[in-house]
Amino acid sequence: MTLADPQPQALQFECETGNYHTFCPISCVAWLYQKIEDSFFLVIGTKTCGYFLQNAMGVMIFAEPRYAMAELEEGDISAQLNDYEELRRLCEQVKRDRNPSVIVFIGTCTTEIIKMDLEGLAPKLESEIGIPIVVARANGLDYAFTQGEDTVLAAMAQRCPTKAPTADTEKEERNAIQKLMNFGRKQEEIKQQESEYVDHAPLVMFGSVPDPIVTQLTLELKKQGVKVSGWLPSKRYTELPAIEEGYYVSGVNPFLSRTATTLMRRRKAKLIGSPFPIGPDGTRAWVEKICSVFNIEPKGLEEREAKIWESVEDYLKLVRGKSVFFMGDNLLEISLARFLIRCGMTCEEIGIPYMDKRYQAAELDFLVKTCHEMGVSVPKIVEKPDNYNQLQRIHEMKPDLVITGMAHANPLEARGISTKWSVEFTFAQIHGFSNTRDILELVTRPMRRNSALESMGWEKLVEEAKV
Repeated sequence: MTLADPQPQALQFECETGNYHTFCPISCVAWLYQKIEDSFFLVIGTKTCGYFLQNAMGVMIFAEPRYAMAELEEGDISAQLNDYEELRRLCEQVKRDRNPSVIVFIGTCTTEIIKMDLEGLAPKLESEIGIPIVVARANGLDYAFTQGEDTVLAAMAQRCPTKAPTADTEKEERNAIQKLMNFGRKQEEIKQQESEYVDHAPLVMFGSVPDPIVTQLTLELKKQGVKVSGWLPSKRYTELPAIEEGYYVSGVNPFLSRTATTLMRRRKAKLIGSPFPIGPDGTRAWVEKICSVFNIEPKGLEEREAKIWESVEDYLKLVRGKSVFFMGDNLLEISLARFLIRCGMTCEEIGIPYMDKRYQAAELDFLVKTCHEMGVSVPKIVEKPDNYNQLQRIHEMKPDLVITGMAHANPLEARGISTKWSVEFTFAQIHGFSNTRDILELVTRPMRRNSALESMGWEKLVEEAKV
């Protein structure tokens, strides 16, 4: 009689308050207007929304970002003014001053409360001014921090063309960067480059990430013979990828469940459910899953992952055996927790504002597998956590690091608990093999800071100051 292997511990899910305690989702404008270079974002809300955008996004008064606030006044809210006429005036001004390829209406809490029919107004406005208008509801009543991007991409997914350009059209419309890359190269070399890919169904990636990340992830797949047909969003609205029935799509961020649903239901695309390419373990699993769908045997991934882990050993020594607690803010919590557990940390609780178990199914399975392999307990996942209860649990658990929204960072630091802002992971480059050091740099910074202060005898100085 032999002993069976212990079964992996099951995940525990809880839902506490039903409220979101996160950054406002209209902040997605901060990175989307920079990503989509020919766009203009019009946020329709109150002065509070304007103050938030000005302060949270740190825009200088001399800068001219491609977004603006359409501030609702008392007459708008009480339905005494004509919304259509005012929006048309603003759109005509935007067209005259900027002439973008697309205008994105960002709905806020106020537009939801007063039932402003932006979807009804947009088609007529679009036909009058001659510029596509995309409507996205990024209100904090229904969505958490990073889900603002999800609503925008879901709306744009429905605008993707259904027919890929022909070879002649593609040749005519090839942009300057592609011409520069092929300048001086022989046709044989270009054909040889195309032959590096395996013949498979078109694959479109979705998720707004910086251009260096787009290049890195595209090249990682190219090494395995997988060709990425396009990205949603693209650098320009006019270059949105074609998506037809039978195309494959894969998300690079865990908060894009609405976009994934839209691509499957509206565009009849096939979603590749995989862990997300965050950390070397996640990136390897992501590439392997995509390769398996196209019946490709991945090569060199084990060596690549091992080399990355070796290169960050100096950071791993700082985190091994330490504990981390996620209060929940940006929906990256599951992926980050899985990565940090692989790094040697322990995690008792993962707070998350919203949990789509279908879209994150592969990531959740990977989390359980990672915990089992590392010999640690599986974290409890708390959806829409109650911050008061969380603070009590933090006080009892005494974790070495709490990853939290900005609202709770200073109070926790005052109680002697090291914190890291979750919003920093949102804006940092954390995807792919090459950015593993950047994630660990963020995670270990408070630990390194505290060590430096202790070596300076900082606690003694503080006690003397109190006296």
